[in-house]
Amino acid sequence: MKAFILAAGRGERMRPLTDHTPKPLLVAGGKPLIVWHLERLAAAGFREIVINHAHLGGQIEAALGDGSQWGLSIRYSPEPPGALETAGGIATALPLLGDQPFLVVNGDVYCDINFSHFLTLTVMNAHLVMVENPAHHAGGDFSLDGERVIYANGEQTFTYAGVGVFSPAFFAGVQPGTVMKLRPLLDAAIASGTLTGERFTGHWVDVGTPQRLADLNSELLQIT
Repeated sequence: MKAFILAAGRGERMRPLTDHTPKPLLVAGGKPLIVWHLERLAAAGFREIVINHAHLGGQIEAALGDGSQWGLSIRYSPEPPGALETAGGIATALPLLGDQPFLVVNGDVYCDINFSHFLTLTVMNAHLVMVENPAHHAGGDFSLDGERVIYANGEQTFTYAGVGVFSPAFFAGVQPGTVMKLRPLLDAAIASGTLTGERFTGHWVDVGTPQRLADLNSELLQIT
């Protein structure tokens, strides 16, 4: 299985930190955010990684290179200024991802998920990792009915963690180069009853603001 790391966002909420540094290269606990992912992916047995980029993307390629320092092979999917959003970026990178399901990880989250779990996961369409709602997103995104992801039902909701496994066919209707968010595809899968998910109860942080980055940095420095 290949892994795709989303790293093309501008990081507006992280400014001014992202004016000169792409968000995935911001440091927490002594390492760039994206390096935490690469290390865990390598430890889990992944070997082929695809990374998209747009804003200051050259810095990402210069910092990570071909991935050999982690025992990985990294290929890049450059996007135009402004980027293509999640679905558009993934659809554009499909030629690099192949014809088998692949893992997708947001480059701006921190998590201690054991990614090896996904290597044996059977996915027909899409499978999302869900977490408890953080304070800044108290309403959540979806609910779970067993393993089936359903619309938020007003009782117990969860937040999409930015980690999931997707079949290439999930993006078949998205033309490469199109700007498109992921949510419309998720809504269609919910409507057809084909979107599955699971809860993750470990350490997860949406590193979306300078304060959250600072808090994560302090936390990681204490435990590493």
